[in-house]
Amino acid sequence: MKIAITGKGGVGKTTLSGTLAFILSRTYKVFAIDADPDMNLASSMGIHTKITPISKMRDLIKDRTGAEPGSAFGEVFKINPKISDLPETMSVKVKDDDSLKLLVMGTVDKGGEGCICPASVLLKALMRNLILKKDEIIILDMEAGIEHLGRRTAEAVDVMVIVVEPGLKSLETAERIKKLAADIGVKNIVVVINKVSSASEGEFVTGKLKELNLEVLGSISRDDKVVLADMEGKTILDYPDSAALESIEKIAESLLNYHPRD
Repeated sequence: MKIAITGKGGVGKTTLSGTLAFILSRTYKVFAIDADPDMNLASSMGIHTKITPISKMRDLIKDRTGAEPGSAFGEVFKINPKISDLPETMSVKVKDDDSLKLLVMGTVDKGGEGCICPASVLLKALMRNLILKKDEIIILDMEAGIEHLGRRTAEAVDVMVIVVEPGLKSLETAERIKKLAADIGVKNIVVVINKVSSASEGEFVTGKLKELNLEVLGSISRDDKVVLADMEGKTILDYPDSAALESIEKIAESLLNYHPRD
């Protein structure tokens, strides 16, 4: 299964992505992919060593595309670079048994490089390979907001999970994500409600999502252990009594039992 986690900035999509990766890796081989330019997935998984994103590997980009990152507009380079070996060679082992690996994609972050450039071509080709050719579970921590949908980064995923929190702003973003995801052919879109501190909050968000015709996969309780884990540089799996962890365990089970539409 290929799962893309998306939503408005600050709703908790990275915490959900990392925790799901650990839980699912108990049974399956999992690739956790940090596709967010802010690149926080590693720290949310308890990894604090510096990881160079693929987008910054100038020699690799030149070798595979034939052009330097940031090269002049109009320079000829390969638009179908060889990338089949990169998921394994560029990933970081999170667990010694190889059941969980992390790949940090990075982004094109120099002005003028947003459309056609060697770095963006390599990243798109790599993402396409991961989504279409890997047999493992792929969890994509997507860029916050909606821009990645315009680039069709996650068009071939099996299910897109939109993370929302109580409040109209994240619901408005969810509505935009739903529309743009449908525009690029994503058929399976579900929602996880995060940071729920009361029954009334859960009912409010559930009602609004029903109006938007969005299916709720599960909800996560507001939990001080999540804040504590972030402060201490740990994962919430280090806190077995975490209410949020219990919620995400149930969401992982629901994802495994989810039947995507063809």
